[in-house]
Amino acid sequence: MPKKDLNSWKFYIREFKDYLKLERSLSENSIMAYERDVLKLQNYAQSPTPIAITDSEISKIIKELNEIGLSPNSQSRILSGWKAFYKFLLLEDYLEIDPTELIESPQTTRKIPEVLHFHEIENLIQCIDHSKEEGTRNRAIIEVLYSCGLRVSELIELQISNCHFNEGFISITGKGNKTRLVPIGLEAIKYAKLYLETTRNHILIKDGHEDFLFLNRRGQKLSRVMVFIILKDLAEKAGIKKKVSPHTFRHSFATHLIEGGADLRAVQDMLGHASITTTEIYTHLDKAFLRQTIEQFHPRS
Repeated sequence: MPKKDLNSWKFYIREFKDYLKLERSLSENSIMAYERDVLKLQNYAQSPTPIAITDSEISKIIKELNEIGLSPNSQSRILSGWKAFYKFLLLEDYLEIDPTELIESPQTTRKIPEVLHFHEIENLIQCIDHSKEEGTRNRAIIEVLYSCGLRVSELIELQISNCHFNEGFISITGKGNKTRLVPIGLEAIKYAKLYLETTRNHILIKDGHEDFLFLNRRGQKLSRVMVFIILKDLAEKAGIKKKVSPHTFRHSFATHLIEGGADLRAVQDMLGHASITTTEIYTHLDKAFLRQTIEQFHPRS
């Protein structure tokens, strides 16, 4: 068991990471993000340990981050990580006063996410080369992303045993290891089954990867980077100038549902958002789309 060195940043950061993993059951990516935030605090802090920091020093560090040009959104996100860190230190009785408690987040702007129009998604799909081994798999990936609004981490972790195609649902384990049922459309089911029956069953699968739906040619589950590369390559071929990523399909999924009149709570459940305020950005996007439509087509505009 590691020795408790209460005079080092390393000890508190290690304890925080263990807490995030064991008690909050966060993913490795989320834990790394929190760690980066706390390491940034350590880099800027003059205090020898996190429990020696005062609220005035925190304010000074935020001012420095602002002066180097860090956006208010980035500052707010980092401060959120620090607040979680100090909430943990309070919980474990390492300190009695939270230096971040009275620190307010910088004023942020809600960034409207980039979305694809339906015809752009169709153009992108048309650029898939089905003569290649990975063509059917890539079509299935795009259909599932757009049909279900998955995060890239949820896509690559999707397991065959959680695909209930006959019932029209897939079971997803999202952030915080929370499980949700998401409807899956007929086109996505069609191409996922086609991939399973014509391509995946010919792959020599590595031990431990048997249940993952999407595999690379080496028989291992796809990496996040590979999914980004697949989509970027297809977007270039389709002549789409927007930045296209797995999250673009998630945004498009939500936006098109809202535009079609879907209930906000239903969209929240399908996306796996903890708070409906996160989902509400798509209502703003819908309004922006409507305004753009009026400006473009109304004779008085």
